[in-house]
Order: sequence, then structure tokens, then C-alpha cells
Amino acid sequence: MTIARQSRVAPIGAILARHVLPTLQRAQKLPLRISCIGTAYYEGMDDADGFDQIVAIGECPSPEDAMSLASRRVAAGDIRVGTDEMLRLRPRIIVIQDSDQGLVIAGMIRAGIVLWQQPVASDAEARRVVTEASKLRGAAFTASGRGEHASAREHRYRASQLEARLVDALWRETAAELLRMPLAA
Repeated sequence: MTIARQSRVAPIGAILARHVLPTLQRAQKLPLRISCIGTAYYEGMDDADGFDQIVAIGECPSPEDAMSLASRRVAAGDIRVGTDEMLRLRPRIIVIQDSDQGLVIAGMIRAGIVLWQQPVASDAEARRVVTEASKLRGAAFTASGRGEHASAREHRYRASQLEARLVDALWRETAAELLRMPLAA
């Protein structure tokens, strides 16, 4: 009688390829940069007179630290465009990128909290998101050409909401795991 051996131990090559190498690749892309995309406007002016603005918030050594810093800054409401006290920012999106500009995770800002977005699950889903976002950016370009700046900004914002899911393939699993953690909610 022959006994079939079933091994529960993964081959070393599989462990290296699945766990060690991606960890080393992510480590080479540190520190992570945190930015806020929003609408800047001067106090007392209409929101339609505002303009899109990206504000650098800081750098962190890990996705967890970056998410925590971003959430604290948004909750405190202390994201400023510059030193001009009359210039205000309505923050809309938080973006965390690696040193190669790859998207690690992003979130929409609502009522002083960051709603972190679930990353795309596959390259096929990423292509669908890119197609839809491109359509929205085209609509924004058309609206801008007609002088409908508020409508154009809204189309660009909706496109950015979709693009927030376009997490770099290297970071997708990490981002999904972070969103499963109770503190990320």
C-alpha cells in the first residue's frame, strides 16, 4: 500500500515570490507622500470662483502612519493652501503615493472624515474605471469650453473619485488589508 504524502509546507520559492519580494519592493518605494486635493477660494467669494489645488501634507514611513496622519489633519481641519489667511481650501480627496508616484490608497473627505476607497481588484476592473473616468474628464473639458466652470469642476471631482480606486498593483493587497482592519474604517 502506498501512502500519498501531502505537504502543508509551501516551497521556499513560493514564499519568497509571494511575501518577501513584494515586501522588499514596497520598502524601496518609501517614504509615502500624503496630499490633499481640494477647491481653493478666497473668503467671501462664491465657490464657483474657486480653483483646484493640491496641498502637500507630509511624508510617512508606512501606509498605516500615512492614513493616520491624513485622518488627523482632516479631522482637525488644519489643511491650508499657504500663508494667505483669506485663502481657504475645501478638501475633497486625500491621496497617499509612494516615492515613484504610485497610488497606495486614497479617500474621499466627507464631514471631516476620510472615507478610504476600496482598490480595484484586477487589471480588467482598472481598465473599466479608467474608461469611465476618461469620459467624465471629457465632459469636464466640454463644460469648461462652454464656460461652465462649476460643472467642469464637478465632473473632474467625480473622475477623481473613480481614479481613487486605481491603486498601483504592488499596493492593492496592502490597501485591501488596511481597509479590513477596524481602525481604518
